[in-house]
Amino acid sequence: MEILSDPTPDMLAMPRFDDGAIDMQELLRRLAEQVVNAVMDAEADQLCGGGGNSRNGYRERSLATCVGTLTLRIPKLRSGSFFPEDVLERYQRVDRALVAAVAEMYATGTSTRKVQRVAEKMGVSRLSKDQVSAIASSLDADIEDLCARPLGGSPVPYVWLDATYVKCRREGRVASTAVVTAIGCDAGGWRRVLGVDVVDTESYDSWLAFLRAIRSRGAAGVRLVVSDAHPGLVRALGEVFQGAAWQRCAVHLMRDCMREAGSWQLRRRVGRIVSQVFRGRDAATVTAMYHAACDMLEGCCPRAAAVLEEAEPDALAYLDFPPTHWKRLRTNNVQERTNREIKRRSRVVQVFPSTGSLVRLAGAVMCEQDEIWQESRYFSEVRMNELYDDGRTRGIDGPVDWARLEAEARKMLESGLELADRIEAVQDINRIPVFWTPGRLASDRALHQLSRHYPILSLGFLSMKS
Repeated sequence: MEILSDPTPDMLAMPRFDDGAIDMQELLRRLAEQVVNAVMDAEADQLCGGGGNSRNGYRERSLATCVGTLTLRIPKLRSGSFFPEDVLERYQRVDRALVAAVAEMYATGTSTRKVQRVAEKMGVSRLSKDQVSAIASSLDADIEDLCARPLGGSPVPYVWLDATYVKCRREGRVASTAVVTAIGCDAGGWRRVLGVDVVDTESYDSWLAFLRAIRSRGAAGVRLVVSDAHPGLVRALGEVFQGAAWQRCAVHLMRDCMREAGSWQLRRRVGRIVSQVFRGRDAATVTAMYHAACDMLEGCCPRAAAVLEEAEPDALAYLDFPPTHWKRLRTNNVQERTNREIKRRSRVVQVFPSTGSLVRLAGAVMCEQDEIWQESRYFSEVRMNELYDDGRTRGIDGPVDWARLEAEARKMLESGLELADRIEAVQDINRIPVFWTPGRLASDRALHQLSRHYPILSLGFLSMKS
């Protein structure tokens, strides 16, 4: 190959032992590393041929081989993604974290029968203590790099914060432990993991220490933080990221309103009313629907109406940002999806033997997510430029006839409720057994029209035609 026939200065500097002998293993490792990186560069250049795409730096991955650990520099593209699947497999850290956690459970004597069966399937019984220690050390190094890397290269205008709870053994007892994570979106539209940690409880002091650590690493230019309405979190945000707006997650707000309802029928109605509020396409319509929803809830569930009315400034904070960003700013879905992945992996272990093993698994999940996010932007460059365009109009522009707009908003909400009730009626007919008579369905024109799509049975179920 050309790289071997034309050696670089690094290759000429032969690695040697202290006695002057050539270190053949290190030499082979360097050769293999340079050959693989050169092949990946050539493949990336081929994808960028013709001017349709361009290179955008590298991301490093380590690969353990028989000649040592290779540091692979995987090329990044400005559009699309490139990954050498013929060289290394994707996303292997989490499985190794599970292996280390289960092996640690054996060592501490806290495993259960179910975990033992899972461990056998994963081959944990064939791992030595040295192998488990090596796995844990490599994972800890990756997580340390993720949580300690500088964040001052680019402003982080958007930040999402959340916590999920996992059972962990602490001080000789099993307790619910909070895994707190922070995800940011930089000025280029790329998502980044800002931090991950395990705390005893989701309190003001815990959030304050977590956010200060992120701020000390260079997280600046924060304009909006999205989270739920935990009092300690909101208070800590006001101290650490002063001047940033706070967006209360619309999904969490809907759940908070539904909790104030007594019966499940009322909870369902409250949820249907609130869920329609945030579907408006302009700030005035969303605000009018919000006020109309408060009036409708006042008649059926006053306590839910009080929660919704009190949360208005924080629930509608996203309206002050570009409309093309609204869908991804009004909820904490980016965090919820990551938390689901942590939960899915943690179910295998059930109870973590220590906080260190829990940090290892949660950190491994975040490392995987951070690499996945480097393959595609969360916001395009054009959309991110809208955030910094001071001339672009945001929020409510010009005078608004609020009385007319709120009347129309109430009609839209009522129409949405009526449509949801009709859909539910059709679903109920599909699954509820009925004693069918022609007169019974003929008494209701809508059900009579619906019955034309079903076979007529004297006794039994009404079921859709195949």
